[in-house]
Amino acid sequence: MQYIEGIYQKLRSSGLRPTKQRIQISKILFKSNETFHFTILDLGKMIKKEFQEKISVATIYNTVHAFQKKGYLKEIHIDGNRKYYDTNTNDHHHFFDEDSQTLKDLDKSEIHISKIPNSPINKKIKSVEVLIRLANYNQNQR
Repeated sequence: MQYIEGIYQKLRSSGLRPTKQRIQISKILFKSNETFHFTILDLGKMIKKEFQEKISVATIYNTVHAFQKKGYLKEIHIDGNRKYYDTNTNDHHHFFDEDSQTLKDLDKSEIHISKIPNSPINKKIKSVEVLIRLANYNQNQR
């Protein structure tokens, strides 16, 4: 019961009415203490598999975006067009495997940054997160 109340609270605090579809989205996102990474399309597939229902991409996107804006999810930009979302909202780093298109968490303590530039005037550094891109090793590749 407390789990469901938490879902309702997250939806309401994000400015969303707790509709059936949004509750289903929330159940996938927040059902476990294990964090995971996903794209909007990945999440749609998970919902279809779990509930045997299809939810529009727009509903999924709007719900995820509202959760991200509220701080319940983290957005990770891979390149200009690709975004992943992370249920782990703590500061941490990632490996991105370009072959499998997957992200893997790296603890903040696993990377040591010795120097970063000063922030521009009237700005502060909010966080520093490193994305390390991986590809299969090919001996013929330079």
